[in-house]
Amino acid sequence: MSRSLQVLEQCLAAIHADAARSQAIFTHVFEASAREEAAAADARAARGQSLSPLDGRIVSVKDLFDVAGVTTTAGSKLLQTAAAAEHDAVIVARLRAAGAVIIGKTNMTEFAFSGIGINPHYGTPGNACDASRIPGGSSSGAGVAVALGMCEIAIGSDTGGSVRIPAALNGISGFKPTVSRVPRAGAFPLSFTLDTVGPLAGNLADCAATDAVLAGLPAAASQLPERSVKGLRIAVPRGFLFTEIEPAVSQAFEHALARLQDLGAVVEEVEWDDLLTAPFALQQKGTLIAAEAAAIHQPYLPARASEYDPLVRSRIERGQTLDAASYVHIQQQRSALHAQWDARAANYDLVLAPTVVFAAPTIDSLAAEDAFMKANALILRNTSVFNFYDLPAFSIPAPQRAQALPVGLMFAGQRLSDRTLLAVGIALQKAL
Repeated sequence: MSRSLQVLEQCLAAIHADAARSQAIFTHVFEASAREEAAAADARAARGQSLSPLDGRIVSVKDLFDVAGVTTTAGSKLLQTAAAAEHDAVIVARLRAAGAVIIGKTNMTEFAFSGIGINPHYGTPGNACDASRIPGGSSSGAGVAVALGMCEIAIGSDTGGSVRIPAALNGISGFKPTVSRVPRAGAFPLSFTLDTVGPLAGNLADCAATDAVLAGLPAAASQLPERSVKGLRIAVPRGFLFTEIEPAVSQAFEHALARLQDLGAVVEEVEWDDLLTAPFALQQKGTLIAAEAAAIHQPYLPARASEYDPLVRSRIERGQTLDAASYVHIQQQRSALHAQWDARAANYDLVLAPTVVFAAPTIDSLAAEDAFMKANALILRNTSVFNFYDLPAFSIPAPQRAQALPVGLMFAGQRLSDRTLLAVGIALQKAL
């Protein structure tokens, strides 16, 4: 059996090995069409042909993206009976054109509006390391599917951390691009301003290959130069992003930081709390995400309020209270803050912080609404800062003891310097 079919059968075997668990990870599995696509990829390989580095790779897509002939639920009960999509989302069409084998659609937080990953409608995909723990969201099924070997690469969305959080909590890699680089047509939106489309995979090299396809880069432009850790200028913004950090996360972070310094990276601890806290201070009356989500959900609320996860609905409804003047003010101030960030970060190659300051808690521990809301705010805190500043960012696993729960290291680069960041990230991951 050739490579693509062989890997596909391994992925399908992993899916079928625990049907009950897989039902919470995947909303659809395209077994027959995936076999056809894998066979076609193997036939191309036998002829010495390749459509792209993704040709024959096994890829899942979050159930936020349209796949022709299938209903896009966006993790909701509300859209369960909606008409099937007539066309593939742009990114799905690009994946197919690159020869990727689409194995299925993964479960997610309802309407992508939480970093925890709990879904009361389709089940919660338990963490890959311990099914009693949260998977992280909103691309919950995506992170668990990759970590459990049910696909090689998963496509998620990231509005406030929804690729990087499940990557961090499940011990894999995830990349969030600059907003404008990857088209969102054919994806159910959460925030017109902040939505991004990014990959999760076992390593950052696969994320980089996938990003090239998602962004529509020509083959020549998709090649990355080899980089070295030595001489990299890394800013570590001590303060706000390190508050409430669990000891195990702190220990893993400091160990990785020391390792990078040993390898010749130039680490500078910086005090940037004025810029890091600004997104939260600016949005105290209401957030861009909630306001834009309220506009998107106007056709359904309040008429179909009972069909929503109450924890998601309450956050959308809060967006209805943000007045137009305040919304415009946030957008204008955000542009001004972008310029300040760019000036502050200009002398550094990377900014480094913990992706999430705690390891995955148990699902049961967040059953009460107040516990859920507190954890959700904290899980999204570090990642969402970099969405606000529209910076490319990735999460990779910190080196740890085998039995420890995964910890993510988040690196951010400069806006629109996504490919440079990925090249550096591959070197960092190899070094660590």
